[in-house]
Amino acid sequence: MFAIVRTGGKQYRVAPGDKIVVEKLAGEAGDSIDLTDVLLAGEGSDLKSTAGLIVAAEIVAQAKADKVTVFKKRRRHNYRRKAGHRQQHTILKIVSIGGKKAEKKAEPKAEKPAAPAKAEAAPKAEAKAAPKKAAAPKAEAKSTKDAAPAKAAAKKAAPKAAAKKK
Repeated sequence: MFAIVRTGGKQYRVAPGDKIVVEKLAGEAGDSIDLTDVLLAGEGSDLKSTAGLIVAAEIVAQAKADKVTVFKKRRRHNYRRKAGHRQQHTILKIVSIGGKKAEKKAEPKAEKPAAPAKAEAAPKAEAKAAPKKAAAPKAEAKSTKDAAPAKAAAKKAAPKAAAKKK
């Protein structure tokens, strides 16, 4: 039996007993993990449905990859930067393929109390939005077309008023 699973943005072909190195996953050595993103499963040339299929794995170790040196240089500008990076990995041992996801029946009960809270929050949000809608027509009354001639008239009137004062 084999499966193709996706974790850490990469895809891996696994079979029971395989050890794979994946991007860092939360957990300690000895913890068990379920990989639920199964893309393909089968045995030999026969393919199996992946609906609800999980791959059980055990964390063997948390490790770091070899150091990668990052060196940047711009010639003739005295610009040199040197940095290192060690990617964190998790080593997994595949225990089994083919378990089904446990359906949680407690979640809908938790969502029902949350729904009235959202319903109470919605009228408050509407009440906050209503004054903003009332303020919008005032902004429309002041248009740049109306304001521009007033400024021009004020500028023209200012020199005339200065001339009258003399």
